[in-house]
Amino acid sequence: MKIGMVLRDLHHDEVELARALLRLADKHRADHEFFHLGHDLAAWSRRHVRDLAAIAARFDEQLDPEPADSVPVVDSARRWLSERSGRSAEVELVMVRDLREVYLRASSVLTDWEMIGQAAQAIVDEELLELAEKCQPETKRQATWANSKIKESSTQALVV
Repeated sequence: MKIGMVLRDLHHDEVELARALLRLADKHRADHEFFHLGHDLAAWSRRHVRDLAAIAARFDEQLDPEPADSVPVVDSARRWLSERSGRSAEVELVMVRDLREVYLRASSVLTDWEMIGQAAQAIVDEELLELAEKCQPETKRQATWANSKIKESSTQALVV
């Protein structure tokens, strides 16, 4: 079975999604919705990472349940600039690009959860299926939020 390999990839992708959400939240902290909701949505992915690490040993994978959410110096500088710049036209365009990154990552993770759910059904693994059924809707919510914010922000960023 190659389920362990997919779990490892999903773990990595969830870590990267959490980091992308945190970067978005910190980079655009002048927008309180982005700051607070970005942190909340990243917490979902961090929980998914812990849950994946807990179940992965059954599939011969050792995954880190608490990978670092390191914030490089460049991100700290961006956060400082964000606090002082507000929402200019240039910042709006960067925000749409950052939302696109989150949307693409969340969409990829959503596909991985679908694969895990299908595999869990095939091997009749109730615990793995339960995990997929719990995490997939949250990931869908992450992707849906990013997509709706792209729709909301892109007109102003690109036209106004």
